[in-house]
Amino acid sequence: MSRSIVKFVAIIAVIVLLLYLAFCGLTITDSVKLYGITDEDGIVQGLDLKGGSTIVFRAQADNPSDDDMSKVVNMMRARLDALGYSEATVDVQGSDKVRIEIPSVSDPEEAAERLGATAQLTFTDYQGNVILTGDQVESSSYEYGATDQTSKSQYYVNLTFTEEGRTAFASATGTAASLASSGQNYISIMLDDDIIMSPRVSERIDSEGCIITGGGDGGFTRDEAKYYAEVISAGQLPFSLSRVEMRTVSATLGDTALQTSVNAAILGIILIMLFMLIVYRLPGLMADLALAAYIAVVLLILANFHINLTLPGIAGIILSIGMAVDANVVIFERIKEELRLGKTVRSSIDAGFNRALSAVIDANVTTIIAAVILWVLGTGTIKGFGITLFIGTVVSMLSAVFLTKFLLKQTVGMNIKNLWLYGLSKNKKKEEEGTANV
Repeated sequence: MSRSIVKFVAIIAVIVLLLYLAFCGLTITDSVKLYGITDEDGIVQGLDLKGGSTIVFRAQADNPSDDDMSKVVNMMRARLDALGYSEATVDVQGSDKVRIEIPSVSDPEEAAERLGATAQLTFTDYQGNVILTGDQVESSSYEYGATDQTSKSQYYVNLTFTEEGRTAFASATGTAASLASSGQNYISIMLDDDIIMSPRVSERIDSEGCIITGGGDGGFTRDEAKYYAEVISAGQLPFSLSRVEMRTVSATLGDTALQTSVNAAILGIILIMLFMLIVYRLPGLMADLALAAYIAVVLLILANFHINLTLPGIAGIILSIGMAVDANVVIFERIKEELRLGKTVRSSIDAGFNRALSAVIDANVTTIIAAVILWVLGTGTIKGFGITLFIGTVVSMLSAVFLTKFLLKQTVGMNIKNLWLYGLSKNKKKEEEGTANV
């Protein structure tokens, strides 16, 4: 019995800790942080919540390939980051369109002009002469580790060149290295007219790739290395883009809708918890605790993966809460049936979960399939609904089945036998007679 009490108290403590982290976050080091929903860099509010602009570009090319469209998305993502629109989203719409949503931007004209230009990535020498172009870079990635036997581990950018790029880069680095005494031994990486970075060159590099490290004692941060790698990897747009649509969404409408949705969600959760507690009593209380853990885990996922949250996304979360409770209702009703047959509490809980498990899994799997389809094939707010519905359904299934069962097992270990506490009515003859042996 004492062991069950200890386990139960430990689970309660973990749930409380999860809720605290979900709301307040935790700073571990300067570079390692667990975000909560109150952090500015946590949950990203979508266009319909925060207001902003939607821009749709069409590729000026016949039947652009999936690879070309993916390249456009990567390039646009890099340019949005460079412009400071870190909360913007970029998605392919149809076969030849790119849809960009930029929260908090009420006048999208300037952003559209800059985003719509054909972005040219070039490598130039100290005189501004182009020595390499973006299409001569085969790949770019950011990595962490020691760049040689004597250096300490750090973040760096790893480039791989085409054969043509390797030849051009070897010649350029040889020239740059010879200018070390004059301080002109650098090669600038530029996106259109903007300098992305200007690494120094100490020797001629004639290989299929090179490593770029940050200056100073600390070198690159993870975010800096990731940003540089993505910009270089995107190269240049394979074709020009034309603007076909531009809309502005009122921020006031978004703020009002967010507050209303949050209030509705809180009220709904409270009513659901009261219902479970009143109808199913002790199992209902365990379901409420599991539901609290579910809410904390979902919020942590949304905040730390910086998922773009939209109004339909909030609806997806609330719907998945209903799925969690629905699973508990099926399981608890099955447990009550087993208790009416005169079985012990322990065996009734085991049988209830085992026999209801297939129905719960089937219901959740079908929802997950629908969520994945919306996530993969949908655009804009439809995609947001699919993402949150998928996350919420997976987490709710785990909390409803495994965590609730674990908590109920601890009540059995604490020798709680009163069948009324497990949802049975006292006016049932068998229940009046029943004092199940645990």
